[in-house]
Amino acid sequence: MSIVTKTGDEGQTSLWTGERIWKDDLRVEAYGTVDELSSFLGLARHSVSLPETIEAIESIQRGLWRVAAELAYSGRKTADPIGGADEAAITEATQALEARIPLRGFVLPGMTEGSAALDVARTVCRRAERRLVALARLSEVPGPLRSWLNRLSDYLFMLARSEEAAEGRIRFVAEK
Repeated sequence: MSIVTKTGDEGQTSLWTGERIWKDDLRVEAYGTVDELSSFLGLARHSVSLPETIEAIESIQRGLWRVAAELAYSGRKTADPIGGADEAAITEATQALEARIPLRGFVLPGMTEGSAALDVARTVCRRAERRLVALARLSEVPGPLRSWLNRLSDYLFMLARSEEAAEGRIRFVAEK
């Protein structure tokens, strides 16, 4: 089987359910932005210095594949949907980083190569969330999936700060 199918030449693509939709459909925009986020995280993995950040990135990427699957199945249940336990886990991981790294004000992003890459991923995550919100206004999107993606941008923010803290390079624009 070739990667070249030519089935999208007229501007449509297939969901995993087999349904054909336009490539600029909000559903494709949402899971396409999730895919973009995963790719940026793959790039970030090569810039970060902490082993725990590398592990976190891989875990996030696996979660993003689950998110993309849910979106590409268009209303049908997947084998491993994002759920409340996933949301709780990402919240706990974020709070653990917050306990270790006190934030005293607004942060100037990107003080290390790794944190800069994670900050780019964070902004792509926020765009993915905006695409998901737009889709949810027209179609059913599970609540835990929306919550998990919302929490993910906070987690990426704190992972970036963790990279900076490890090198003593967090900078604040304005402190409280």
